[in-house]
Amino acid sequence: MSDIISQYGFLLLVMACVFGFFMAYGVGANDVANAMGTSVGARAVTIKQAIIIAMVFEFAGAYLAGGEVTSTIRSGIIDVETAGFEQNPELLVYGMLSSLLAAGTWLLIASWKGWPVSTTHSIIGAIIGFAVVGISVESVMWGQVGSIVASWVVSPLFSGTIAFGLFLSVQYLVLDTDDPFANAKKYIPGYIFLVGFMISMVTLTKGLSHVGLEVTFAESAVYAVGVGLVTMAAGYFLIRNIKDDHDPNATDDRGYNSLERLFGVLMIFTACSMAFAHGSNDVANAIGPLAAINGVIASGGVFEAQSELPVWILLLGGGGIVVGLATLGYKVIATIGRNITELTPSRGFAAEIAAATTVVIASGTGIPVSTTHTLVGAVLGVGMARGIGALNLGVIGRIFVSWIVTLPVGAILSIIFFYLFRAIFG
Repeated sequence: MSDIISQYGFLLLVMACVFGFFMAYGVGANDVANAMGTSVGARAVTIKQAIIIAMVFEFAGAYLAGGEVTSTIRSGIIDVETAGFEQNPELLVYGMLSSLLAAGTWLLIASWKGWPVSTTHSIIGAIIGFAVVGISVESVMWGQVGSIVASWVVSPLFSGTIAFGLFLSVQYLVLDTDDPFANAKKYIPGYIFLVGFMISMVTLTKGLSHVGLEVTFAESAVYAVGVGLVTMAAGYFLIRNIKDDHDPNATDDRGYNSLERLFGVLMIFTACSMAFAHGSNDVANAIGPLAAINGVIASGGVFEAQSELPVWILLLGGGGIVVGLATLGYKVIATIGRNITELTPSRGFAAEIAAATTVVIASGTGIPVSTTHTLVGAVLGVGMARGIGALNLGVIGRIFVSWIVTLPVGAILSIIFFYLFRAIFG
């Protein structure tokens, strides 16, 4: 047993809980805010409603489907064999503490500025930083890092393409027809079915295994169709009483108020699905390092590549996320919802379902993609469907710059904190 772990174990664990909560706070203020930004920006939900939706569905996503990505964050970036954690388990503890503190600090700065940055990149950059200086350059699994880097390009392109296609389908089937309102009532239940199917598919194929339930892919598909039909029925029930108040003499979008209200109902479903998808993918960023520290300290310094994920860690992560969204999330919500391109419920719907689909597919394969990148890509896709003039290129430029600096900033902060902890505890 390591002397440092036996001497300072409890203190280190308390620090890990505080830093883990701090990191989760940053995830809430930045990442959850951009998951909700489209709904708030399109005025489909209020900030208060967004916080309530996030509380319920983020937590459900983290609990039911968050295990897959957590193991990638925890042990997929550092090569455990060459790292030598068996001899010096305290190095892992210092490193994960530094990573949480570094990523949390950068997220706080970015959220304050209203920049939607990637929490996934923040934590990965921080883990790479401490591994390079604290262990060795060889200990970083650069191949794994390469596939994560590739996902930064692939995920916005993929979600942007889906969003572009979805919005064109909405234009073709609904907006550009002789009777948009009647067509909206006809096709919206189908879109709601798509949302219900997509989200239940990820929960069933990925989420239920660590709750102790195993279902085959075919069974999952059958259940997902069932859930899709139930949500479709609920959606149909919600939109049937919305009356057409379209003013045929209106020359602008105001004549489409009732039509957009139909899409507003749809966006409540997509907001829930986005929060669920986000919870399943990004809660790992806050709790992966904490789970690793807890595993080392609980076992008295014995390092294991896979550590248990106790429920209290999920609760801590979920709690931090909700507090972050409630207190500081409004700045990033404004950037995503209002400043990239003008969003209406029909556009916001296309962006959200595209982003959720991308995140769901990524969660299913265990690749930690950035929800931020997928969502910004999807909002860009919807904007592009209306022409490049519909985009605010200045805001987009600033967002891209903040994406590029996230990794090195995370790494540098993590290196500083790592040396600090090593100097304090030995």
